[in-house]
Amino acid sequence: MPALGPSRLAAVAAALVLTVTAPVTAASAAPDTPAALREVLFVGNNWDGTADVIDAGGDFARIGRINVIPDKEQRMAEIKADPIKWIYFMGIRNSVGEGHDQFVDDMYATPDGSAMVVSRPSFADVVSLDLATGAVKWRFPVSGYRADHMAVSPDGTRVAVSASTSSTVHVLDIETGRQVGSFATGDKPHENVFSRDGRYLWNMSIGEVNNALDAPWLDWTKGDRRITVVDATTFRQVKVIDMRQRLDAIGLKDYSDAVRPAAFSPDESKLYFQVSFFNGFFEYDVATDRITRTKTLPKNPATSEDRTTWVNDSRHHGITMKPDGTKLCVAGTMDDYATVVDRTTLQEGPLVPVSKPYWATVSGDGKSCVVSESGADRVTAIDFATGEKTVSVPVGDHPQRVRLARVPANWSGPSAG
Repeated sequence: MPALGPSRLAAVAAALVLTVTAPVTAASAAPDTPAALREVLFVGNNWDGTADVIDAGGDFARIGRINVIPDKEQRMAEIKADPIKWIYFMGIRNSVGEGHDQFVDDMYATPDGSAMVVSRPSFADVVSLDLATGAVKWRFPVSGYRADHMAVSPDGTRVAVSASTSSTVHVLDIETGRQVGSFATGDKPHENVFSRDGRYLWNMSIGEVNNALDAPWLDWTKGDRRITVVDATTFRQVKVIDMRQRLDAIGLKDYSDAVRPAAFSPDESKLYFQVSFFNGFFEYDVATDRITRTKTLPKNPATSEDRTTWVNDSRHHGITMKPDGTKLCVAGTMDDYATVVDRTTLQEGPLVPVSKPYWATVSGDGKSCVVSESGADRVTAIDFATGEKTVSVPVGDHPQRVRLARVPANWSGPSAG
């Protein structure tokens, strides 16, 4: 794709301002969902190979659990029969898996609430699981050897998944698993975000996070890290945003440009994002294509300053926004806290002690931030109004992604799970 001139870039930025929004869940994307469905939170227990389903508000009680690897024996047989697949499988276990297999990264529900669609890193695939029986409805092997973050389209009909090792995002029909398109990204594609109207799809690539070349002067070894924006119908590239240039412009040459979790403002004009190694986040103005504010959050004195000890180059990993746009909630992963930040002043609230929080999302009623405590095997709700913890709920081993969804109102677990 030829480089965009200043006038063309401005026009594209203006168009994106009108269409980009926060990640849209299957729950919010289906306003005509039948009344027989109830709103829940899916919690992916990565090392367990399970997903807990908990109430989306109130006491956040656990409703049921689903085994996301019912086909484990078959998948392992395939991996052991292929030396290259086995090498990558063990590589995942001994690097990003911290000595564990990664069986669930991301999850969404189908619009009718009948199935859970799951990306499984160690099995390099996406599967649809029947919520009534726990059986695999369809399976899509991604290109390369690892599946990562997903996103669901506003109408709930398509799901995008990052294929980490092939620098590719696949977009699938959520009901059939058929690929409807794909596009190239930077190295190690990670987070995906659809625009509110489904016109655009944003992908953030984080580069190589598994090596120990973590000193700022070695940042160039981390690969091609960028935001890729594509037309969600044609999958043609619309825009590429290299945060290296934007960080350099404000004098932050030693900061990583690997964009991690991100949240868009309700008016679709601002992107708030985290980067590798940084205890804080940035505000990016979509129309002017520049970083407008930097927020540095407190460090935990107990956290080692040895970057090689931080999981997958993360210092903070997880950010979400209150639906009215007034507050942000940030997971301070390696600093063992979560905090609510006023969006106008960027002043943080109480530092709520939590253990290795890996993700942040919003409760169904919009009143709470829910973080996954991967170090304590629980999820914790924090009240946006007070910034204080309200409840913690035990879940499975190493919870990571938490997503809003809808399931049948009387669902309590698969009958054959």
